[in-house]
Amino acid sequence: MKDGPEISIIAALIGDPARANILTALMSGKALTASELASEAGVTLQTASSHLSKLENASLIRVRKQGRHKYFTLGSEDVAHVLEALMGLAAGTGRLRTRPGPRDGAMRHARVCYNHLAGAMGTRMYDSLMVRDFLRHDGDMLHLTTSGQEFVAQLGLDLQSLPSPRTPLCRDCLDWSDRRSHLAGRLGRGLLAHFETLGWIRRVPDSRVIEYSKEGQKLFDRAFPIA
Repeated sequence: MKDGPEISIIAALIGDPARANILTALMSGKALTASELASEAGVTLQTASSHLSKLENASLIRVRKQGRHKYFTLGSEDVAHVLEALMGLAAGTGRLRTRPGPRDGAMRHARVCYNHLAGAMGTRMYDSLMVRDFLRHDGDMLHLTTSGQEFVAQLGLDLQSLPSPRTPLCRDCLDWSDRRSHLAGRLGRGLLAHFETLGWIRRVPDSRVIEYSKEGQKLFDRAFPIA
């Protein structure tokens, strides 16, 4: 490629199987150690350290130090969007595991996509907000309407308290399993955290899977009805 960004370098970094497993593990939004990521990638700690160094140099991941320990997270929400889109592309072209894992069904139903809700429940929430004109597209931009702001306030979420003002409030993210949009951005992140605070959902340990409580599912269905 003669002009524009050099995508081949980033593509090569993501395309390595061990590094792909490392990045996918970080899609949970949880900070993980080098040892934990080595286990996820199925490589030795020394090999994992080499992969992590390359990913950090490319800003695909970042390191957080706490005392003597180092923890790794994805470099940004943009990295998460690219990974989710690549998963959707792989699924759409038939590049799936021959033997689905025991959590595949649960992952497709509801999961964490870095810091927001994904899977069938994520696309359902997005569709419900769009149909009721709480979310609206303005060209390529997605924004929360006045009625949408009122709805969010009724849910008990304070928009002014949402962190990272440099991140868009609302953003589309292509869901790899449904291959439709779910909600990202500060609002997507805030709603996921709010659902946890309310006790509607819980994250399954060592997984991206989200489980709804019986009452939480009922309240979610009431808040986000679909035709």
